[in-house]
Amino acid sequence: MKYYLSAISGFAIWGTFALVLKPLSAYAALDILIHRVIFAAVSILLACFIFRRKQTLASIRYLKTITKTERTRLTVNILLSAVVLGLNWFLFIYVMNAVSVNATSLAYLICPILTTVLASLFLHEKLNKGQWFAVLLSLTSCIILAYGHFMDLVYSMVIALSYAIYLVLQKNTFQLDKFFTLTIHIVISTILLLPILTVVDATVPKTVTFYGFITIIAVGYTIIPLFLNIFALKGLDSSIVGTLLYLNPIISFLLAVLYYKEPINAAQVIGFGMIFIAVIIFNVAYLYGRKRSPTLTYAEQGVDG
Repeated sequence: MKYYLSAISGFAIWGTFALVLKPLSAYAALDILIHRVIFAAVSILLACFIFRRKQTLASIRYLKTITKTERTRLTVNILLSAVVLGLNWFLFIYVMNAVSVNATSLAYLICPILTTVLASLFLHEKLNKGQWFAVLLSLTSCIILAYGHFMDLVYSMVIALSYAIYLVLQKNTFQLDKFFTLTIHIVISTILLLPILTVVDATVPKTVTFYGFITIIAVGYTIIPLFLNIFALKGLDSSIVGTLLYLNPIISFLLAVLYYKEPINAAQVIGFGMIFIAVIIFNVAYLYGRKRSPTLTYAEQGVDG
């Protein structure tokens, strides 16, 4: 249950992102992005070595004890994770600015489907008929919401694929502390994104309010949700965590309609309604399957680590 709560909490937080992003609408998206990642990197480094010093030192000792082959596998996993995470952040902001907000919203809807498929292919996570039906229902809803916006669908696929790969990569057997691992991911991603500083208009004045919201975004909407995602993967299949990602756009949609009073159409109501039903079906089918096979170990169910 704690893994479910962890995943649900992380995606619920992301669903309310507009509450802290809209007050910064006067600033350029890339300006917000680079400050977000820099603040997140500094904050998580401080937390790692001040509040989680014991776990950090244990992880460093672990790195010294593993074989050369294991160290190479771990390095590749960490670097690839950092690259796709940084790419996801950059593409999300770029598409929001240069293409459309609809494309970024659609990415959140496509990501769970891609995560489920990747987990099935590379992690051999087994899905029952109920779960596959939920995936098909989700796919249908995405097609409805993307109708007439083919290029939005293409951009959304790229954004979704980057985060889907990130989630699948976190399902591993390495014994590193998850917070320490996330620290490395965020720091490397930040270094990769630093060239953005060369195109950001530094003359735009920054207020105390700006830095206040950036700090909230860096800690509350970057570090905490990502850590909750990684922690959830310790006890749940990647496909389950990926499917729970649907809570993000559902909450965002409800927030936009009920709080910001944004207009909606029939396709959106039908699409999001189908997604909500798909999330319920997928998780009920998963829990029912686990209940029928309580003696199976994680390995026997195709779960890596």
